[in-house]
Amino acid sequence: MSLSLNEFISTIESRRNELDSQTALPPIPAIAHAEASLPASLPEIGMGLDSIKKHILDDLFPGFNKPNLNGNYYGFIIGGTTEAALYADYLVSGFDQNVQAYMPQETVAGAIEDAALRLLQQLLSIEESEFPGKIITTGATSSNILGLALGREFAVAEAGRRKVPPSSPSVAQLGVVKACAEAGIRKIQILTTLPHSSLYKAASVVGLGRNSFVTLPLSDEEPWRFDLNALERHLKLPGMAHIISISGGEVNTGRFAASQEEMVQIRALADKYGAWIHADGAFGLQARVLLPGPAHKSIVDGIQAIHLADSLTGDAHKLLNVPYDCGFFFTKHLALQQAVFQNGASIVPDTGVIPSAHNLGIENSRRLRALPLYSSLLAYGRVWHRELLQRQIELARSISAYIEGSESFELLPRNTHLRDVYMIVLFRARSAALNKELVSKINASRVIYVSGTQWEGAPAVRIAVSTWRVDVQRDSACVIAQLERVLQESED
Repeated sequence: MSLSLNEFISTIESRRNELDSQTALPPIPAIAHAEASLPASLPEIGMGLDSIKKHILDDLFPGFNKPNLNGNYYGFIIGGTTEAALYADYLVSGFDQNVQAYMPQETVAGAIEDAALRLLQQLLSIEESEFPGKIITTGATSSNILGLALGREFAVAEAGRRKVPPSSPSVAQLGVVKACAEAGIRKIQILTTLPHSSLYKAASVVGLGRNSFVTLPLSDEEPWRFDLNALERHLKLPGMAHIISISGGEVNTGRFAASQEEMVQIRALADKYGAWIHADGAFGLQARVLLPGPAHKSIVDGIQAIHLADSLTGDAHKLLNVPYDCGFFFTKHLALQQAVFQNGASIVPDTGVIPSAHNLGIENSRRLRALPLYSSLLAYGRVWHRELLQRQIELARSISAYIEGSESFELLPRNTHLRDVYMIVLFRARSAALNKELVSKINASRVIYVSGTQWEGAPAVRIAVSTWRVDVQRDSACVIAQLERVLQESED
């Protein structure tokens, strides 16, 4: 009943190649057939390996969407999977490692994760000595939970240390209510601009609550940027502990919350008032591979000083193009990370040579997500990743230029300069009637896929360029053709 890895890979690749790679979405009948084939109950006697292989390949496979096969899947910032990462991911399931601790006498898995994270820090120009706390996560959502948990621990303890008489209460030990009482804190606030929805979820999970967010936008025209005067006013409020949450970049626009100069000021304010800075760089951290220059000046300026934060989160399954699910978390405060997430199981060793992951994050049972990342980073190197991001930006700007010159579409945010476009294109139809249906009309052909959002209280379309399969000339022509199709159909 054994299935060799080579046979498995050969079968999967053969069937993947049979799918129509010219469309981003499968045919609707294929999805309907796949759903109809799902059994209502567990069989008493199993189908057997051959039958289940046939069921998955014949019934379910054709119903999957195709971000990994098609360069025109622009929804949700879903990167494709590089060939090196895909090969490694097959091996991860084949060897089924549990990377909960560094156990050098038993497996190399823990060392692989550590190596992958070091290589990633080098790619992103993040000093390992400055961010010794690091772990692979399931994604930026779980990484944001880690960041807010550490921010909560730090900010409350820091408030305690600053009061008279001083104390150093631990939320991890005492709980939020008792620790805040000992620190003289009545509320923990998260000061931000346009946070991703996952941060609200993270705040709920760690006991801060969704109502702990206070948004401090610079203006209606640039709501992703911080109003630094308002930030200091809130940091001064008595009886408060604070986490400052930085978006790098904002999910609808790709814009960055703070320039290099502003980030230096935010760091100074955080130090002055005892706040923790957490930066959500799910797809923005990748911009640190870019070189300074006029083409990417505002992007580089927006991410260059992000290392001044206390914690950083990112998604490897976005612009780094490794399989779902794979995120990462970096912090300057390793000891604090280990104190908050201490597992304490006597059966699992912690040698101290490489900090064991079960003391650094949420899960004790952990898939070797690091291997595809390790494989892809080594296979392609720094230059390849830089050139890939440059092509992604070039495509986004090519589409933006078309929209900017169109009488039927409006490029968002208003007054956008093409030189500021990162890898996200935000726009709407000028016709209110067409705009209500624009996302569904674009996606109707299944050739490309875009996601919808809201901007300034009205529907908008977001195109997120994230796959390694990007071809600027081909993909720009494809997107423009689909937008022209929608306009033609709306006139008929």
